[in-house]
Amino acid sequence: MPDMGAFLLATQATAAPGELLNLSLNASAVLPEAAVLLAMIATLLVDLAGEKVATRWVPPICYVGLGTSLVLLALQWNAPLEPSFLGAFLADNLAVAFRAVIALSTLLSLLISWRYAEKSGTPVGEYAAILLAATLGAMLLCGATDLVSVFISLETLSVASYLLSGYMKRDARSSEAALKYLLVGSAAAAVFLYGSSLLYGLSGSTSLDTIGLALQTSNTPLAALALVFVLATVAFKIAAVPFHQWTPDVYEGSPTPVVAFLSVGSKAAGFALALRILVGCFGAFDDQWKLLFTVLAVLSMTLGNVVALAQTSMKRMLAYSSIGQAGFVMIGMVCGTEDGFAAMVLYMAAYLFMNLGAFACIILFSIRTGSDRISDYAGLYQKDPLITLGLSLCLLSLGGIPPMLGFFGKIYLFFAGWANHEYLLVVVGLVTSVVSIYYYISVIKMMVVKEPQEASDVVKAYPEVNWSLMGMQPLRVALIGCVAITAVGGILSNPLFQWANTAVAGTPLLQQAIALSSLKGLG
Repeated sequence: MPDMGAFLLATQATAAPGELLNLSLNASAVLPEAAVLLAMIATLLVDLAGEKVATRWVPPICYVGLGTSLVLLALQWNAPLEPSFLGAFLADNLAVAFRAVIALSTLLSLLISWRYAEKSGTPVGEYAAILLAATLGAMLLCGATDLVSVFISLETLSVASYLLSGYMKRDARSSEAALKYLLVGSAAAAVFLYGSSLLYGLSGSTSLDTIGLALQTSNTPLAALALVFVLATVAFKIAAVPFHQWTPDVYEGSPTPVVAFLSVGSKAAGFALALRILVGCFGAFDDQWKLLFTVLAVLSMTLGNVVALAQTSMKRMLAYSSIGQAGFVMIGMVCGTEDGFAAMVLYMAAYLFMNLGAFACIILFSIRTGSDRISDYAGLYQKDPLITLGLSLCLLSLGGIPPMLGFFGKIYLFFAGWANHEYLLVVVGLVTSVVSIYYYISVIKMMVVKEPQEASDVVKAYPEVNWSLMGMQPLRVALIGCVAITAVGGILSNPLFQWANTAVAGTPLLQQAIALSSLKGLG
C-alpha cells in the first residue's frame, strides 16, 4: 500500500500542473460515512429553524442517514479491496463489520434518546449532530491505515465524546464527567502523538504497512517505547485496567443515552484501532504486546467484575461491568488465531444488543422515577413487567447464562483461548464470569423476589405507564428489539458465527497475522 506523503511528493515532482486532480482516490469506500455526514449537516440546518421543527424532523433525518449507511456497508461486504485516499483508508471486511456495529449502536442510542432529551430539556438537534460526529470519527477509525487518518479520526471521536459527556450543562455531575474525560483523553492523545512521531522517525512513513515492514528490521528500544505509548492509548479507548479511571465517573455523570453509545460504539472503535495498529504494525513485537495485553486482560476481568459487586448505582455497576467485558474481548486478540479474531467480532456484535437493551431499560426506569439506585428497583415486577423482563434477560446475557446470546459469545472466546493454550486467561475469565453472574442476578432478585410490602418507595410511587408521550414509541421499539435479539440470538446464532468468520477471512491484515502465528507454532 503506498504511503500518502511519499506518494504525493513523488507525484508532484513528475506530474504536469492539474494532473494531481485526476488521481483516483476511490472515494466510494467512505460512502457510508458520507451518509452519516450528510445527516449531520441536515440535522444542524434543521436545528436552525427552531426547537419545534428540530423535534419533528431530526429523528427521521438521523434514521435515513444511518439506515443508508448500513445499506451501503452491506454492499461493501466481500467487495474487491482497493486502498482509498492514497492508502489512508481500507474498507476490508473487518472495517465493514466494526463500522456496522458502530452505526447500529448509534441508531439504537438515538432511539432511546428522544424521550430522555425531551424530559431533560436539552436541544435535540445539537445532541443528534454531536452524536453523529462521534459516529463519523469512530467509523473512519475502523478503516484508517495511516497515522494521520488514525489521529484525525480518533480526535473527531474523542472531542465529540467530551461534548456529549458534558451535554447536561446544568448538571454538575455531567460537567465534572466531561472535565475528567477531557483531561485524561487529552493526555492519551498526547501520548499517542509522541508514539506516532517515534514510529515516523523509525520508518520515514506514516503508512501502517510501511511502518510494520520497517519495524521488522528495526527492533530497537525506541520501537519498544513507541509500542508502550500506542498500547496506552488503545487501553484508554477500550477502558482497560489500569487506564480505566475515567470510566466509572464518566458513566455516572454523563447523560444515560451517551453512556449507552460510549459503552459500545467507542469501545468497538478502540478494538478496531488495536487490531489495525498492534497486529498491523507491531508484528515484530508480537510476543511483547500479547504479554502486555494478557496482563491488561487479567487485570480488567478481575478488577472490573470484583469492584462491580460493591456498586449501588446502576450506571457505575455497568461501567465496571464494561471494563470486565473488555477483558473478555481481549482474550480473542491475544490468541491471534482465526477463531480468536472471529470471537472478538462476534462478541462485540452480541455486546451491542445486550448492553444497549440493558441501558434502554435503565433509561425507561430513570425517565419514570428519576432514580439510578439499584435498591430502588426493589419490587419493580409488580408495576412494570416489561422493564423487569427486559433488564433480567439482558443482564443474564451479559453474565453468560445459556441460552442467551452472551453465553455463545463467551463460549467462542473461551474456546479460542483454550485451543491456543491461553489457560490463564480462560480460567480467570471463567472465574470472573461466575463473579459477574452474582451481581447481575442480585439486581434481578431485587426486582423479582421482593414481596409487595418490601418494594422501594420509588416503586410504590411508580407513575402510570404512558406510551403515547413523545419519544416513548422509539424507546419501546429499541428495548423490545434488543431484548428479542439477546434472547433468541443465542439459539439462532449460526448466521452471526458465519458473519464473524467471513469478516476475518476477508481481511488480509488478519490473514497475514494468522499465517505468521501458524508458522511460529510450527517452528
